[in-house]
Amino acid sequence: MSEPARTLHRTQSACPVCLRRIDAAYVREGEMVSFRKTCPQHGSFAVPVLREADGLPVFEDWQRPKTPSYPARPLTEAAQGCPFDCGLCPGHAQHTCTALLEVTLRCNMACPVCYAAAGTADVPPDPSPDVLARQLDRLREVSPGCNVQLSGGEPTLREDLPDIIREVRARGFGLVQVNSNGLRLGREASYAARLREAGLDSVYLQWDAPDDAASAPLRGTLPHGESLMARKADAVRHCAAAGLGVVLVATLMPDNLPRLGELLRQALRLGPAVRGLHLQPLSRFGRYPDELLRAPRLSLFAVMAALCAQAPELVRPEHVHPPGCEHSLCSFSAVYARETGPDGTPGLRLLADAAPSCCGPASPVRPAASLAAPLEAAEGARRSRQFVAAHWAGAERTSVPDAAADDFSRFLARAGVERRFTLSCMAFQDALDLDVERVRGCCIHVMRPDGRMIPFCLHNLTAVDGSMLYPERLRPAVSVPENGGGSSYVR
Repeated sequence: MSEPARTLHRTQSACPVCLRRIDAAYVREGEMVSFRKTCPQHGSFAVPVLREADGLPVFEDWQRPKTPSYPARPLTEAAQGCPFDCGLCPGHAQHTCTALLEVTLRCNMACPVCYAAAGTADVPPDPSPDVLARQLDRLREVSPGCNVQLSGGEPTLREDLPDIIREVRARGFGLVQVNSNGLRLGREASYAARLREAGLDSVYLQWDAPDDAASAPLRGTLPHGESLMARKADAVRHCAAAGLGVVLVATLMPDNLPRLGELLRQALRLGPAVRGLHLQPLSRFGRYPDELLRAPRLSLFAVMAALCAQAPELVRPEHVHPPGCEHSLCSFSAVYARETGPDGTPGLRLLADAAPSCCGPASPVRPAASLAAPLEAAEGARRSRQFVAAHWAGAERTSVPDAAADDFSRFLARAGVERRFTLSCMAFQDALDLDVERVRGCCIHVMRPDGRMIPFCLHNLTAVDGSMLYPERLRPAVSVPENGGGSSYVR
């Protein structure tokens, strides 16, 4: 006889149909843990979280508790409660590690999968340089020293992108990164050097699969038989020559999950300019295949299991750990040293002294770990900013603006970044698995033209009918209050 369902943890979520706030819970039934919720109007919903198996963590052990770190300068009032008051409101429990600026929603691709639904016929105008400058000034006021990612759409379609990079660099932010599909970087040999000269540190390069066939379900194909993956490989070479760090970023769905081990080996073969591989299970907002309520889903732990099964010579379950910054159910990561086997094959060796970092363990993941003293969220954010800035930047710019003379800083300085490799996975939330506790612990915030800072998942969150929780993403406000005053913002 199977064991009855048992509630492990209660929280709140949103109805995927009407987006009203509703109660939710993590529930174990047999070896499966699922996230369940019921809307009084639209019924019950459930998504898988973890199928417990040998070698993988059990749900209760996968945690890294944190003491909240509230905004020093909240920009909206807490009126309706999470997730409806973002700006950030006074109740948000984590500082900004990475701020995203969407500089355009134009794109030179039409990917079947796109969280921003970019490149459509009705794309709004790009934010003006003046609007972007005001956004950066506000960001410097509320989150000085954070890392900045220029996103879109495809940022390289803006001819003034080098000027935007200079504006970011002039304000003293930690890491300046561009999120790109790599087409322009691959087609124009000198473009990466122009961005580097402007002050760019890193390219967050879309790279979903080891070849064109496996990439097509997510990205489609290029016209005239041009190979998408060949252009991306050119982009890596051009970035390496320019001294830019590159992080390969793969959106995962059932189509390309079987190639995950091969993708990791390919990332290593591309050389030391590739600082790491970052994995993102498909979240259903923006543009995506299938239907929200019935589409197959990949959890954080399903990706973990696939990595360990497909590349056991490189990754083992005990290598990966919960994050030191965001909520434990949002990500996993590990830090490795690059090695070369006797036959010349690139390999990885786990760096045990990565423990003080955001990407290392606080303590071994075991039942007793839940009794450990919580990490200060502000300290987790500091380490995360430093770690990303040090590891993902180009070879000539690896200093850390807010580094202190502590064990963590000494770890960062001990070995060159080109000899290290980061492996990470971020499970973004959509309308089916949104957990307000995870949202409140988010450290990746989108800086909107109207002056608000919205956690990434809420910024993109869409209901079944496509309506957004926070719409009009590129619309500036008439005025931005100096502090608080949430009613003045566009909703």
